[in-house]
Amino acid sequence: MPSSIANHPDRLFPADRAVREIARSLHAKVENLPIISPHGHVDAAMIANDASFPDPTALLLSPDHYVTRMLHAHGVDLAQLRVGGSQGASPLEAWKIFAKNWHLYEGTASGYWLRQEFTEVFGLDDLHIDDEHAESTYRAIEAKIAEPSFRPRALMEQFNIEVLATTDDPLDSLEAHDRLAADPSFAPRVLPTFRPDAYIKFWGADFAQRADKLIQTAGDGQAGYDGYLAAMANRRAYFVEHGAVSSDHGAQTPTTLKLTRDEAAELFTKGLAGTASYAEALAFEAHMMYQQAAMAVDDGLVMTMHPGVHRNTHPHTLETFGPDTGHDIPFAVDYAGGLAPMLADFGTAPGFHFIPFTIDETVFSREIAPLAGFYPSVFIGAPWWFLDAPDAMMRFRSAVTETAGFSRSSGFIDDTRAFCSIPARHDASRRVEASFLARLVAEHRVTEERAHQIIVDLVDGAPRRAFKL
Repeated sequence: MPSSIANHPDRLFPADRAVREIARSLHAKVENLPIISPHGHVDAAMIANDASFPDPTALLLSPDHYVTRMLHAHGVDLAQLRVGGSQGASPLEAWKIFAKNWHLYEGTASGYWLRQEFTEVFGLDDLHIDDEHAESTYRAIEAKIAEPSFRPRALMEQFNIEVLATTDDPLDSLEAHDRLAADPSFAPRVLPTFRPDAYIKFWGADFAQRADKLIQTAGDGQAGYDGYLAAMANRRAYFVEHGAVSSDHGAQTPTTLKLTRDEAAELFTKGLAGTASYAEALAFEAHMMYQQAAMAVDDGLVMTMHPGVHRNTHPHTLETFGPDTGHDIPFAVDYAGGLAPMLADFGTAPGFHFIPFTIDETVFSREIAPLAGFYPSVFIGAPWWFLDAPDAMMRFRSAVTETAGFSRSSGFIDDTRAFCSIPARHDASRRVEASFLARLVAEHRVTEERAHQIIVDLVDGAPRRAFKL
């Protein structure tokens, strides 16, 4: 009978024995360092309320589009997986569908993370994730999540998470964050992140209502575009007061545009009226990326950008199950040209930090690393989404290091809604970094002593530096 590979001490390490020994030593240096997660999508209220997780399917399957999209590609109806609140099957029946198809995840990043979760978090034999053992594994996880020691606050401590940033609506009261910050018995830092996308994109169905509410709430009594800008700045200040260190922007492209006040106001009026063309909507978004950078220079929030994704490409799935359900598709981007207006004015501004992320691998070595290799404001965003996988992370490290070195990185970003996958994702990144550095040591390009210093900085120093922690 085959043995489990989930707990193999050399997973993701080089096959060459000599290089593997070096990787082992490097990984041991950082294996137990605290997790710093400066960008993700875990709900702060879940942690603050500290309620038990509802069931194994709701915890591990339904909200994880990495998992559900694979099953959908093989003909499974998303309703059967309880995606978007649908109840086409019971939680146990959904789990049985997943277990029967577990073999589909071999070689995938999501399969790697899940295998680690099953063994290290839930104490399961991952060889028993199959049709025969589906109900018994479901019941084992069900019993585990019912334990008091498996509630979110306890897991934050068990996972050794020192910092966890959430992603939050600009008008969120941040009450859950305040409760956690005020609790002397809770050591981890749970930080809000200002995410204004829905208040910037004209093509959102409720843009006008959102923009109007933003102005009414925080516009200093001003109307129109002037009130809108004032409200953005005021809500950013509110987030800073409540612990935020960054703003995040899921822009369509990395384009920035410096419009006059009157040009921007005219576009904003069209956006409210629903008469703006798509090109005008993109122009306004690009202008607001420039404005968000200008605000960041003033208030100190780190600006992160996640462009280059065709969102919600399948209309029926969007209508039935909602957004973030697995049908977003990457496209190529132009960072160097797109960021030119913003970097011309703010690229060397004291204290401004800008972190570009991409899922267009071609820009790592061609654009992002050269930008970070010149502008003191630019830090290289870690591999994200389709690229936060072992081989892609190795390609990333190879692509950017020769131009920008190790010190210009953001640190690993797990970007996850799947709370229990956080330790596995961070450990995978640490193993990849160890493997990359081990090769440089074996090739006599970096000393082993220096490699030990570098890997600690990559895991711990880089996110603290880039995100001003």
